[in-house]
Amino acid sequence: MRKTRFSTRRMALAGLIAAVYTAATLLLPIPQYMGIQFRAAEALTVLPFLFPEAVPGLAVGCFLANLLGSPILLDWVFGTLATLLAALWSRRMPSLWLAALPPVVCNAVIVGAEIAWFIVGQEGGAFWPVYGLNALTVGLGEAAACYALGVPLARLLAKNLGTGERLEAR
Repeated sequence: MRKTRFSTRRMALAGLIAAVYTAATLLLPIPQYMGIQFRAAEALTVLPFLFPEAVPGLAVGCFLANLLGSPILLDWVFGTLATLLAALWSRRMPSLWLAALPPVVCNAVIVGAEIAWFIVGQEGGAFWPVYGLNALTVGLGEAAACYALGVPLARLLAKNLGTGERLEAR
C-alpha cells in the first residue's frame, strides 16, 4: 500500500491552522501605532518551520480571512501570495529565529507595495516614497508578531507536542 502525502491527521492540522488564522484575523483587534499594524494571527506564520501542514493551512487561512474581511480582490490575491511564499520559505530555514524572517520580508515587500498602490495608484514618483514607508511599517508590525509571539509559540508547541528535536536538529 502506498503512503499518502497528506494523511487525515495532516489535513486536519492544516485545517485547524487555517481556522485559527482566519478566526484570529477576523475576531482580534488589529492595534495600530503610528501606522504600524499588529496582526496577532501572523504569529502562526513561523509554524511551517515545525509542521509542513502549516504551509497550506496558512495560505487557506489568509485567503479566507482576506476574503471575509476585505472587499478588495488584490488583497485576496497578494495577501495570500505573501503568506504562501513566506510559509514555503520559512519551512526551509535552518533555525527558528531565521524562520520568523520570511514573513517579515514577504509582507513588507508585497503588502507594502499593495498598500502604496492603493494610496497613490500608478502616479510615478509618488509611489516609491509611499511604498518605502508602508514596507517599513508593515515589516515592523510583522516582526513584532513573528518574534514576540510566533517564536515563543513555536517553542511552546515544540516542547509540548514532542517536536523539540526539530528545534535542536535544525
